[in-house]
Amino acid sequence: MALERLWATWRANYVTNIADTRAEDPADGRTLFERILAAPGDDADKHLIHRGEHCFVLLNKFPYTSGHLLVLPNRGEPHLENLTPAEHAELWSFVTASVEAIKKAFRCDGINVGLNLGEAAGGSQSDHLHVHCVPRWTGDANFMGIAAETRVLPVSLDEAYAKLVAVWDPRSHPA
Repeated sequence: MALERLWATWRANYVTNIADTRAEDPADGRTLFERILAAPGDDADKHLIHRGEHCFVLLNKFPYTSGHLLVLPNRGEPHLENLTPAEHAELWSFVTASVEAIKKAFRCDGINVGLNLGEAAGGSQSDHLHVHCVPRWTGDANFMGIAAETRVLPVSLDEAYAKLVAVWDPRSHPA
């Protein structure tokens, strides 16, 4: 059986128009995620789920589905192999805690967990590695984005944040 291809030409427009995330304040030199982590204000306003010594968990502002989390090191490191042992341990501990929280909060049928390392891999914020934890449901509308350039998100970011914070238990997986 031959592999079928579904061409998503909208993706080419997205990839070719990615702005350098450091360009907003070149003198600053920090990544978008470093600026979010350091920004004043309440973590709830930033949808920041949890802060650790080396890593943090953030609700994706542009989610594929409701409850889409990002797990990131505190420092803007693009290369997985350059994480310190402590960063590596905490990152994967928080990925596991994120999966557990997503399962409890959203009762999903599955979860995609992954990284896009480098721009060519699809990373729009390739200067700061991050692990995606994306809840999935049987029969979800994952082709809606391709067919109608629309994402179906039944839960708002604020609602998703409240659900995830309510079930988050960082003690379940210490680094």
